[in-house]
Amino acid sequence: MFLCAVVAGALMFVDTHFTRMELVRAQLSTLVAPIQRVVSLPSDILNWGALALSDQRALVEENARLREQLLTLSHRVQRMASLTAENVRLRELLDAAQERDVPYLTAELLSLDPDPFTHQMVIDRGRRDGVYAGQPVMDSSGLAGQVSELSAYSSRVLLVTDASHALPVQVNRNGLRFIIQGTGSYDALKVLHVPDTADIRVGDLLVSSGLAGRFPVGYPVARVTEVGHDPGEPFAAVKAEPVARLQRSRHFLLLFPPEPALNVVEGRWEPELDPLAIEAAVQLGALLSTPVSEEER
Repeated sequence: MFLCAVVAGALMFVDTHFTRMELVRAQLSTLVAPIQRVVSLPSDILNWGALALSDQRALVEENARLREQLLTLSHRVQRMASLTAENVRLRELLDAAQERDVPYLTAELLSLDPDPFTHQMVIDRGRRDGVYAGQPVMDSSGLAGQVSELSAYSSRVLLVTDASHALPVQVNRNGLRFIIQGTGSYDALKVLHVPDTADIRVGDLLVSSGLAGRFPVGYPVARVTEVGHDPGEPFAAVKAEPVARLQRSRHFLLLFPPEPALNVVEGRWEPELDPLAIEAAVQLGALLSTPVSEEER
């Protein structure tokens, strides 16, 4: 240690009083540079790792925000085709009531049913999130199915392509209404009971008609791929392809459509009446039941 101190002092003295030491100092710096690089390497690795993790975390968060934003925008935009056709039919009805936006809840795919004859999936939303049986489910392209079973934190969804699933649809081009049913194949649906003279063509978009009171009106369901006419049959053979990407989508929307105007009560349909209308009817009944004199009549 003492020898190193003496050598260091001598070098500083020589460097101060002699100009030739600049060349020696430059050569020594070149010799020591690899050692300095090796010494600073652990610090550089730590700094690079921290920066990489920070960038990755920011990218993951941004990706999640953009994915949710994409679902939200797709939910709003995909109804434009149906609303445009509806606007053509209703443009003269200036006092038509504006349709309200349908609330929704985002969900993510957990698993698919391994049974090839059953088209079902499990999502990460359940009864705790307000999900209910029969709730419509869609992806960024169109209707995917409906909730069939519930648990506290997950739900089972019956897809539109399942052979046991059917829903009412209408042709977006002209409003013709039919029933569409799954075939057990992810890329095929069949349209039931289409008259042979019906105006339906290949490429027509089929949207939900809302007649069953379960699916909201105007959401894309399928696109017609084949229309077959048999002279000996009263109905045409119409096939369609679902617009939802059932085998590729991982994120979905659970829709909360408004309650229908009619409710099933004890096996019969009963209309919902406004409380003010009920009160007015009661007052009118009381007035009619009050006896009046012949002169007042």
